[in-house]
Amino acid sequence: MHLFKHIQTLFSIEALDTRIQPKKSVVSTSASKWKSLEFRFYTLACLLIIPNMFYTTIKATSPENINYNNFERLLSKGWIFGRKVDNSDQQYRFFRDNLILLSAVVIGHLCLKKFVVKFLLKNNRILFDFGFGFIFLFVLHGVNILKILFLIGAIHLVTLICIKQKIFKIGRIIVFVVGIGTLFFNVSFRKWKYEQILFLLKPLDSMNKGIVSRWDVFYNFMLLRILSYDLDFMEVKTLNEVSNSDNIAVTDLERISFKHTIKKYNIINQFAYLLYAPLVIAGPIITFNDFLYQSDKPMKTDLKFKAAYLFRLVFCVLVMEILLHYTYVVALSKFKAWDGLSPYQISMIGLFNLNLVWLKLLIPWRFFRLWSLLDSIDPPENMLRCMNNNFSALKFWRSWHRSFNKWVIRYIYIPLGGSSNRILASLSVFTFVAIWHDIELKLLIWGWMIVLFLLPEIFLSNMTYKLLHNKPNVYRWVSGIGCVVNVWLMMIANIFGFCLGESGTKKFLNDLLFTTSGLFFFVISNICLFIAVQIMFEIREDEKRTGIDAKC
Repeated sequence: MHLFKHIQTLFSIEALDTRIQPKKSVVSTSASKWKSLEFRFYTLACLLIIPNMFYTTIKATSPENINYNNFERLLSKGWIFGRKVDNSDQQYRFFRDNLILLSAVVIGHLCLKKFVVKFLLKNNRILFDFGFGFIFLFVLHGVNILKILFLIGAIHLVTLICIKQKIFKIGRIIVFVVGIGTLFFNVSFRKWKYEQILFLLKPLDSMNKGIVSRWDVFYNFMLLRILSYDLDFMEVKTLNEVSNSDNIAVTDLERISFKHTIKKYNIINQFAYLLYAPLVIAGPIITFNDFLYQSDKPMKTDLKFKAAYLFRLVFCVLVMEILLHYTYVVALSKFKAWDGLSPYQISMIGLFNLNLVWLKLLIPWRFFRLWSLLDSIDPPENMLRCMNNNFSALKFWRSWHRSFNKWVIRYIYIPLGGSSNRILASLSVFTFVAIWHDIELKLLIWGWMIVLFLLPEIFLSNMTYKLLHNKPNVYRWVSGIGCVVNVWLMMIANIFGFCLGESGTKKFLNDLLFTTSGLFFFVISNICLFIAVQIMFEIREDEKRTGIDAKC
């Protein structure tokens, strides 16, 4: 029992982020249901269903698939029991193949910084981050660093012009439009040679392009930091340089909105933030105000927390390796090899594909966040919950890429009116999110689908609570039915946007709704999802009993 409690604590939501702490004001009004007959049945169902889901996916992507010979060429030699590994995802392959090198860089950076800051820079952490950031970016992108610096300068120049003209509200919009414009600009600009810009720059075209010649791949994360610095800078100028620099920011929200003295918004601090090595590749995103505050007053997270966080990271890497060695869903999806597969098999391929998307993002984010934590900078945790532990589209976006969620809330959602102007604010948020991910029509459609799915959830959840809140069990079951619909909508939107694409999604929906076997699977899957949702409800009630309400 003691071991189980220890494991439960290790995998708890508060073990991922120091921002989540028990509060006395959070109280669950219900008794635990885990020992009830209803939840014993749910547990038994999970023990039978989940292994079958794995078995179905493994079988659907094995040599038994009639299209196996087509996608087998994307598989590589693995290390687990002689099985091949699906290392065909380009984004994760870069991280996986360079994990040892990245780990060496982390150790080297931390040791070097500790020595240089203590003995050469008189504890000036920012100055080290400024210098090391330029070196690290050059190693990554070589002479293409000049293109990045050009875009940083262009956006900052627009910010300075807006400040000089004292057009702050419209200026924020202008800065955003220019920032988004750089994403469109990069589609063509990244391919330009320096010779095409200016003939005298021709020698640069033959110079070192760094480890990652596609500098634009990481620029999207850079853009969020660029906008954060410029918008925080503009906010201080709007307030006529009023600062609260003598105050102490205790909470995350206080650090995010902390007003430093205007002298702090200088080129050294700007580039120390923009090029901060642990977070420069993929985040998590931390705002400029928060970063600067933590640089001046480094966060002290205990060794036990960091060790637990490292264990969680290693655990996720091993889970990812097992899935890549046994479920070849990425390779199969690249070849659109749906022929001969049942709706159940296609749905499992889509579901496991989404899990791999979740893991391929979670693992690098946690790796770079751990690097930052070891350097005493504590950015928000990006993934609070397992992808499969979500029943609400609204709450899902609070826990998926959480640092990005906090970023869009601060710089887009709240300035556009927040909950008082929810539709416009949400449309703007998800349009930006879709464009930021990639400039593709299907991702724009995905973003708008998410907003469309949010509206009925918000309306129906409020109405259901008003009608049934005094009947807790009935409310829980009715809410469970609504959440099953939510899960379907979220899965379809994400399968369309990130996994199966248009052809795979059409085939899946056609087979699901217009075949006998598909309808049978649809009914059974709804029952399974209802059980899963009830378990998710109880997990959150358990957290509330300990004083945790993560609102996701």
